Amino acid sequence: MSVRITPKRKDFEQIQTRLRQADDLGQRRLVKRIEAVLWIIAGETYERVAEIIGLSEVSIRKYVIAYIEHGVASFCYHHSPGRPAKLTQKQKEKLTRFLDAGPEKAGYDQGCWTTGLIQDLIWREFKVEYSPHYLAELLKHLGYSYQKARFTSDHLGDVQGEQKRWMKQTWPEILRLAREKGAKILFGDEASFAQWGSLSYTWARRGQQPTVPTSGKRRAYKVWGFIEYFSGAFHHMTQTGKLNSEQYQTFLKQVLKHTRGHLIIIQDGAPYHTSKAMEQFFAAHADRLTVYQLPAYSPDFNPIEYLWRNLKKQATHLRYFPTFEALVEKVDAKLHYFAHLPSAIKGLLGKYCETLGTDPTLAPIGRA
Repeated sequence: MSVRITPKRKDFEQIQTRLRQADDLGQRRLVKRIEAVLWIIAGETYERVAEIIGLSEVSIRKYVIAYIEHGVASFCYHHSPGRPAKLTQKQKEKLTRFLDAGPEKAGYDQGCWTTGLIQDLIWREFKVEYSPHYLAELLKHLGYSYQKARFTSDHLGDVQGEQKRWMKQTWPEILRLAREKGAKILFGDEASFAQWGSLSYTWARRGQQPTVPTSGKRRAYKVWGFIEYFSGAFHHMTQTGKLNSEQYQTFLKQVLKHTRGHLIIIQDGAPYHTSKAMEQFFAAHADRLTVYQLPAYSPDFNPIEYLWRNLKKQATHLRYFPTFEALVEKVDAKLHYFAHLPSAIKGLLGKYCETLGTDPTLAPIGRA
């Protein structure tokens, strides 16, 4: 059975606004109540809406009657008196099993947990309701934290195994070689700074998305870079053309010219790093260059990535560049800033220092 409800456009907009507000506040039960009424407005039957929302037909009928009688004012959130009920120890253990298994195993069509989903799970399984604030405290107590998810490919083989071998075997080998040769350890990579700028999170009034003007010109300023493990030195070369092996060789020659002793280059598997031309170049300069490849798909293992992030944050995030020259001037200024701040560069090497208990400020044996 279905009922015919046809709200005015203004009333429908108010319902949508109330739904967004309830969702922002984490009021999961109220969200379901409003969604139930919206499904009835859309022409669905009570039986079908009960299946979609996961509520009883009796509850849905009550919500519809309340809306008919009181309109949008019926969509209010009633808190239970007193402190919220707590989960028992056994219920907490069951909750952690659900969380560790993931939302899809619990019947949700999402890959990661959100606050709203966990609220719904606790209500569904234990009939206990937590506000977002108390839920955050509960999750912290259970050993969970709010983190940004990352992608892991299903066809890359033992990537984690390669990463562990890098930290436990390859990196100690690099340190030993550096001490034996009195060599510098250079982490290398490239970055591109676009004239149309870059976006990031910022504060703004709720409901008013901040905007940044852009020239729309798809031109970019390219930077080759090396940061040195022991001293925090930053070597860089800029260009406007395409990144390729020829330009990489030019940059390496520049670094060789301005340094002394052996250099250990740590790089990723970009084609212009590993081309035939580069193999020949490294072979021809084997007396001064030793090359190591980072594990595949492991940007976090290259500390210069953090430098690029800081550079973009300071140089291009939420900035307007009417001309390419304005972009170049800003990026060059920030490159100059970091080139004269080795302490900041050394601060990016935490993964390597913390993992092995090494200190990049200690020069290797044999360093002049």
